[in-house]
Amino acid sequence: MATATFRFYAGLNDFLPRNRRQQDFEAAFAADASVKHMVEALGVPHTEVALVLVGGQPVGFSRRLQDGQRVAVYPHFMAFGLESLPRLGEAPPLPLRFIADSHLGGLARLLRMAGFDTLYRNDYADREVVELAARDGRVVLTRDRDLLKRGAVHHGCYLRATIPAAQLHEVVARYRLAGQFRPFSLCTVCNLPLRPVAREAVLERLPASVKIKPLHFTTCDACGRIYWEGSHWRRMRALLDAAETGG
Repeated sequence: MATATFRFYAGLNDFLPRNRRQQDFEAAFAADASVKHMVEALGVPHTEVALVLVGGQPVGFSRRLQDGQRVAVYPHFMAFGLESLPRLGEAPPLPLRFIADSHLGGLARLLRMAGFDTLYRNDYADREVVELAARDGRVVLTRDRDLLKRGAVHHGCYLRATIPAAQLHEVVARYRLAGQFRPFSLCTVCNLPLRPVAREAVLERLPASVKIKPLHFTTCDACGRIYWEGSHWRRMRALLDAAETGG
């Protein structure tokens, strides 16, 4: 069986056993194994890889490995003078749209709050996530690395954080979303556009403490929820501002 020397850089080491992190290591592979097969066999989803060098030359995931080769694997946004080299895969289509797997409801609400079209259901099967992402050109957001290894997933992001606010920071940094926020333009439940509504039109449905305040109101035509700029709005606005500015 042939062997190659591998080195994974920066955050890709999170996917490796401790004895393989931040160093060269040898790994055996079967005849005719591809770069993609070996990268994922070693634990790293292909969606997390931006650049692979074999023998110092950039290659695609389909490149077949040969005995004795050296393979260097880089994540998204690594610099080190490699900016001019061709990156793997195409950028997701614009405007960016997301689909969050069944464990990321908090992140989905925050992304919608920031104005990003984000599909989410707490009973999504992996198959549905993959199919919807492929159909709409959506970015898959997940903490399930096996989901990202599926060949039909072209755009995806493995989230390291477990707290929704920190996950939002990850997504903003990964996809450079600063400057693209449209806060409070989508319903956080339905993922549909909100529209302005006169206070008089919804007065009977407002809490007594809100009825007397000169606030701006919006509503979702699908679920009928009403939104206004109260104390919760101010807290969420501060959270979104911090995520957009990196604060």
